[in-house]
Amino acid sequence: MPKGRVEILEQYCKSCSMCVEACPKNVLEISKKINKKGYRSVEAARPEDCIGCGMCAMRCPDAVIKVFREE
Repeated sequence: MPKGRVEILEQYCKSCSMCVEACPKNVLEISKKINKKGYRSVEAARPEDCIGCGMCAMRCPDAVIKVFREE
């Protein structure tokens, strides 16, 4: 199974959870931490499960997620 890595610019996340819903492997979840804008940002709770599909990044309306495929 392919592996991936997700990076989230937490300071810009608005906690809409669209990426959480889009992830087929349930890698992402809403964090308990509050960012500078007052939102609970998304975090990679299970990064080892990421397959690098990029669905989360495609659904993010603010383009704060980057996904990298690893070999």
